[in-house]
Amino acid sequence: MKNSTVLTEFVLTGLTESPELQVPLFLFFLVIYLITIVGNLGLIALIWNDPHLHIPMYFFLGHLAFVDASLSSTVAPKMLLDFLQMNKMISYSECMTQFFIFAICATTECFLLGAMAYDRYVAICKPLLYPMIMTKRLCICLLVLSFVGGILHSSIHEGFLLLLNFCNSNIVHHFFCDIVPLLKISCTDTTLNFQLIFVLAGIIQVLTVVIVLVSYTLVLLTILQRKSVQSMKKAFSTCGAHLLSVSLYYGPLLIMYIFPVSQEADGQDIIDSLFYTVIIPVLNPIIYSLRNKQVMDSLKKVLKKKA
Repeated sequence: MKNSTVLTEFVLTGLTESPELQVPLFLFFLVIYLITIVGNLGLIALIWNDPHLHIPMYFFLGHLAFVDASLSSTVAPKMLLDFLQMNKMISYSECMTQFFIFAICATTECFLLGAMAYDRYVAICKPLLYPMIMTKRLCICLLVLSFVGGILHSSIHEGFLLLLNFCNSNIVHHFFCDIVPLLKISCTDTTLNFQLIFVLAGIIQVLTVVIVLVSYTLVLLTILQRKSVQSMKKAFSTCGAHLLSVSLYYGPLLIMYIFPVSQEADGQDIIDSLFYTVIIPVLNPIIYSLRNKQVMDSLKKVLKKKA
């Protein structure tokens, strides 16, 4: 150990090593990143400026947009930069910081999706009690718990990650510093780290998925009992967008962190990671805005004022 070299930087392999694909991929993901930032920040501004959207549903949606913008900004800028340069180095401290912020955002989003599902359950299944249940205090508590849970979860993994030694290789087969690719190149025993990922990520994802499934099962049963075409259309429109976002988000997360990982699964890991770091952040504002009448009406009012 005295003769081992202290690692100060990693090399990210990126999405592809083909030179002819670097510029097209850069342009493609640059457009996606710009749409992500404009869409999510625009949704936040719309919710902030329209008093009609100051209700729990949009309270959580606004913070979900903030988390999506933060998640994308943690990963995309470095990925875009690597498309244009031969040297894809990232310092040890930058790598650890990138993973820490990414883990906070990814975990917080899981909790926020669960909170939004519970909000929809109360709104549709208990409409008369909705103002008394979904109070401002409860919404703030759920929001704070979501972020605290994200910070705690990220801090645990970060702490154990900092204890590892990287002396075999500094080449990370990924486009950002995620924990699984980093564990694969560590020369320290990573059994405990993988167990923590399986247990902690499993608990968080299973818990929030159960909340979502139970909430929408009860919502579906309530809608079918009412037998009202108008109420069914409105409820399915609102909840359908949420379910679509949840299914696209949780699928790759479960594959990446809960199912057993192998050394040969790097290509699949990259594809899965693209979903929850790049695709979902750009889809969420589109899904929730285009399928939500209140948001579209608010947007039309703003555009008319500007015109």
